[in-house]
Amino acid sequence: MDAPSMPAQSVAQSSTGAVHHSRRSFLVFGAAGAAAWLAFGGAASAATEGYTAEFKKLTGDRKLLEGKIKIELPSIAENGLVVPLNFEVESPMTPTDYVKSVSFFAEENPNPQVASFAFTPLAPKAAASIRIRLAKTQNIVAVAEMSNGDLYTARKEVKVTIGGCGG
Repeated sequence: MDAPSMPAQSVAQSSTGAVHHSRRSFLVFGAAGAAAWLAFGGAASAATEGYTAEFKKLTGDRKLLEGKIKIELPSIAENGLVVPLNFEVESPMTPTDYVKSVSFFAEENPNPQVASFAFTPLAPKAAASIRIRLAKTQNIVAVAEMSNGDLYTARKEVKVTIGGCGG
C-alpha cells in the first residue's frame, strides 16, 4: 500500500531523502509560532517586566518588611472587570507615626500599578475599599510607605475566571 502523497506545493522530498517545505508552509508555521510566543510567553514577560520596573521605581533598594498591611481580596474572582479590594494598614496615625502612601500592583496586568493612596496624620486610619481590574490570575502586591521611610509589603493571589483587561 502506498503512503498518502502530500501536495507538491507544501512538502517535497528530494532524491536524497531530504524533506523540503514550501515558502507558504514556512510562513504559516512561523506566524503561528510568533502568535503563540506573544500569547503565552512574550506578553507575559512584557507585563512582568512592566511590573518589575514600576515596583523598583517605588521601592528602589530599600528593605521591604512584612506585616502591618491587611488585604481583603477574593481568592477567586468570577469577573476580572470588577474585583473588590479592601485594605487597612496598622498605624496610630499621629503626626510622628503615620502611613504616607499605599500602592497596589498587579504583576501580570498591562498597566501594573492599579491603585495608589496618599494619607496624612489627620486621617483616622489608613484604609480604603475599591474595585480593580485584573487581566488574568495573578498576585496583587501592596506596598505601604510609613512616615519614617519604612516600606511594608503584602501579597495575595487572585484567580480570575473571566479576564478584565481585554482578556
